[in-house]
Amino acid sequence: MEPAELNAIPNGKGHEAGEETTATAIKSQSEDAAHTDRTAGNVEANLVESSEFLSNADDKKTPRFTDFEGKTSFGMSVFNLGNAIMGSGILGLAYAMANTGIVLFVILLTVVAGLSAYSIHLLLKSSGVVGIRAYEQLGYRAFGTPGKMAAGIAITLQNIGAMSSYLYIVKYEFPLVIQAFLKVDNPSGEWYFNGNYLVVIVSCTVILPLALMKQLGYLGYTSGFSLSCMVFFLISVIYKKFQVKCPFEDFSHNRTVLGFNTSVAADPGGVEITPEGDPACTPRLFNLNSQTAYTVPILAFAFVCHPEVLPIYTELRNPTKTKMQHVSNISIGVMYVMYLLAALFGYLTFIDKVEAELLHTYSRIDPYDTLILCVRLAVLTAVTLTVPIVLFPVRRAIQQLFFPNKTFWWPRHIAIAVTLLTLINLLVIFAPNILGIFGVIGATSAPCLIFIFPAVFYIRIVPKEEEPMRSTPKIIAVCFALIGVLFMIMSLSFIIIDWTSGSSKASSGH
Repeated sequence: MEPAELNAIPNGKGHEAGEETTATAIKSQSEDAAHTDRTAGNVEANLVESSEFLSNADDKKTPRFTDFEGKTSFGMSVFNLGNAIMGSGILGLAYAMANTGIVLFVILLTVVAGLSAYSIHLLLKSSGVVGIRAYEQLGYRAFGTPGKMAAGIAITLQNIGAMSSYLYIVKYEFPLVIQAFLKVDNPSGEWYFNGNYLVVIVSCTVILPLALMKQLGYLGYTSGFSLSCMVFFLISVIYKKFQVKCPFEDFSHNRTVLGFNTSVAADPGGVEITPEGDPACTPRLFNLNSQTAYTVPILAFAFVCHPEVLPIYTELRNPTKTKMQHVSNISIGVMYVMYLLAALFGYLTFIDKVEAELLHTYSRIDPYDTLILCVRLAVLTAVTLTVPIVLFPVRRAIQQLFFPNKTFWWPRHIAIAVTLLTLINLLVIFAPNILGIFGVIGATSAPCLIFIFPAVFYIRIVPKEEEPMRSTPKIIAVCFALIGVLFMIMSLSFIIIDWTSGSSKASSGH
């Protein structure tokens, strides 16, 4: 059973925010008459894949969706949602700061974090009104099948983009880690130095077995270890700020001497290196250039956790809307601090020489640095173990779209996972670079999941008797949706202009 895939749709009557939704199994309809006087209304259940509603012998207790419902503590829920937020986007934040300046970056990061918290509030309010804890089913309740399709497609695109970015890091970092470990300066074409082969091997031996788990709850331990690896990455970035000296004369020296890292050092994926003698060690408070267009999409992509909010809400012990909102606020706050520190210290370390992928910039100084080698391994481990967690909502969306009333079936469960991993591997092998993934996906699906869908679902689902269309909350929701539309249009326009002008780093090698 996958908690993320479970939902109950009340038959007309809503319940108070945070109240446990009463659900009964289709197979136990004969028992409904005996319990009618104790229920708030007749309740229907969508029997989606992995839905097994467990009967409860105690009449005073509400039947549960799954074994995991209501058993997750507040602290563990914060941990789970924080892990859902944390992604490989943290590796590109120093580059984003280099192209906006410190002050503008802090403003943008703060605004996006605040908007993400507000959008989760809208989702939780809509969920509380109709008793649905599945993103796709909220879309169905608001707009019928088109709403369900739109939500499912957006979640699929967003999470495929996330998984692609994770495996992209594996593709480019794993060969460098092996080279540093073996101290091979000039690889001669060995297969284990080929990132394409390595990403396929990792997908088949690590990701696929975890993705085939029947329940998302089984991945809790790997999720915790993944997040701890990213904390180690952050600590190392802060430490290296005080170890790397400025100016960076040793960059060109490393590029000449270290043969195996020549492609990384000569790679134009980062901000153009300033000539010697320029004030390259002075951080900028404000900075605008063609690459600034990527900053907001990267930030929006980094804060997307909305497909996982409702499943975590379902598993929360004694769930209420207020309690889940606190979980969301704390998780976003912690990730905000981690993002800000990683971006700030990464930027202050390299200033305008920071690259789109921060770890490659450290490689240009000393590719045999023991700490950086450990950081690489930690990040590789973190992103690899995160892929199965991100895959679960995509599989749930596919099931909601194409197999909405089917019971769990192992062949279908396995086939969807294998198909998704195959598609993502092909995308990673042939994708131009990580900015293309962050920019395009972040500019399309992220605005829908963060801004547009939560707002329009809220407007449609919350009854007019409770909040009229001209009430302040719904007016704010309308403005929130318009912000999302404008954000999508502007971001896509900037990226397209940047590509066509020939100055985009997305069109060149990483």
